[in-house]
Amino acid sequence: MSEEIKEVQEVQEDQAAEVSQEESMANVNILKKGDVVKGKVIKIEADQAFVDVGYKYDGVVPLRELSSVSLDNAGEGVEIGQEIELKVLTINDHKETLVLSKRAVQGEKAWDKLAADLENKTILEAKVAEVVKGGLVVDVGLRGFVPASMVERNFVEDFSDYKGRTLRLRVKEMDKEKNKVILSQKDVLDEEFDAKKQEVLGQLSVGQELSGTVQRLTQFGAFVDIGGVDGLVHISEMAWHHVESPSEVVKEGDQVKVQVLKVDPANERISLSIKATQPGPWQQVAGSINIGDIVTGTVKRLVQFGAFIEVAPGVEGLVHISQISHRHIGTPHEVLKEGQEVQVKVLDVNPSEKRVSLSIKETEEAPAREPKQERERAPRRERESVSHEEMQGLNLTLGERFGDKLSKFK
Repeated sequence: MSEEIKEVQEVQEDQAAEVSQEESMANVNILKKGDVVKGKVIKIEADQAFVDVGYKYDGVVPLRELSSVSLDNAGEGVEIGQEIELKVLTINDHKETLVLSKRAVQGEKAWDKLAADLENKTILEAKVAEVVKGGLVVDVGLRGFVPASMVERNFVEDFSDYKGRTLRLRVKEMDKEKNKVILSQKDVLDEEFDAKKQEVLGQLSVGQELSGTVQRLTQFGAFVDIGGVDGLVHISEMAWHHVESPSEVVKEGDQVKVQVLKVDPANERISLSIKATQPGPWQQVAGSINIGDIVTGTVKRLVQFGAFIEVAPGVEGLVHISQISHRHIGTPHEVLKEGQEVQVKVLDVNPSEKRVSLSIKETEEAPAREPKQERERAPRRERESVSHEEMQGLNLTLGERFGDKLSKFK
């Protein structure tokens, strides 16, 4: 290459460099406070991030300007190489500082977006940035607040482990003047629950057996989750035997087998039974209680004609009044009371007809006859004997006296 050509190239390069510098200076001259610029993150420190925006010196984004929510360090808000939009806060050529804000740009865009989300009932996702008194703070481009009552469908006592979780939210309320944004996850969960409930209700049929989880107990029964929807097991359907309280049979969190008794889609009610999935008491006693057995039972009810004795959970047999005592009684109340334990003998058992005949007196020895009765019987025999002899004597006397006259009638 000749020296002349080389000199021409060098001149052209110098001229190009001068033009580039002039253009750069021109850009610097038009950059002013309030401008929105694009830049690339080139360095991250604990409390700030450095961004190249094509200015004569790099811009600085302080930690508080990286996000609308509190961050522990700048690395939580941006990463090296990331391209972001920033708003110019200050330009100080004397100190060669250019202060930028990512939060300001996001905030301005967020108000418009959230207004549209509110109108369209859009479900949006946001990460929990802080756990504060009364609820959770989330980053939705703005500082959003989720009240404690709007986090879950059920009551949550402790939110300490919610930081960092991603929630699915719906905008509930906005006030730009007060810089307030209220969101709810509960609304989203409620809608999904209702949709799931309708789906489950449409698939259920009477007699169907399912597995479920006990959700909560009440005085009148237990609510069981059978796949996203709760059904009620009434206390009368919890067991074959009498149940005073649901807690006698199940506790919250228990896995149980249930049978569908009734489905009411209109009122969104499902009636379930635990006992219907288990062998009935009469099925259980078949072969275990036989004629002639002596068993212990509990007096459940007293009626005029006898007593009903429970000989197994849910299995009652009748002791007829004639089988209660060896002595004559006018009413079972004379010798028995409800709740009393007694020994009974099985006289007859018929599981298919759910009938057991019992006897109390056959478990006891008959009392010996009282001496008084013997004494009462002896005079009667004596009287009978004397009367017979007297009759014989009377016959003899009459024969002797009227014998001659009677012979005339032969």
